[in-house]
Amino acid sequence: MNDDIQLTNLLCFSVYNMNRLFNKFYQQALAPLGLTYAQYLVLMSLWEHDNQTLHELGDELKLSSNTLTPLLKRLEKNGWLTRVRPENDRRQLIVSLTDKGNDEQDAIFEALADCIANYHLSPEQYKQALALNNDLISAFETGLDN
Repeated sequence: MNDDIQLTNLLCFSVYNMNRLFNKFYQQALAPLGLTYAQYLVLMSLWEHDNQTLHELGDELKLSSNTLTPLLKRLEKNGWLTRVRPENDRRQLIVSLTDKGNDEQDAIFEALADCIANYHLSPEQYKQALALNNDLISAFETGLDN
């Protein structure tokens, strides 16, 4: 067998493994706050742009409405956000942060910072990894579009 074609040498396996570790990291950091990684991503998007439509939120997070809706319902049930249909267009659904959703932002960032302190990754390494990952995403999205 060609040594280059082994499980540990496959980029897809490396990305899969890193995804598994990211999920574990975020679970450890966010569980005390009662949040999942996916719910955290929703909150991040809303902290950047509050009062988004379901469609806008789904586009930004690359999630379909049938995946996003259960996440939003749980976040709403737990007081993080609201989902409202405007009177002027009942087809739309506007997702907005509650006071809790806004007020807990610092606590969430602090929990993540505390958790990340256990890892030995410099800010420069993080930025390099992010840049390379974004290049890979761009290349794969372009390849899928062809």
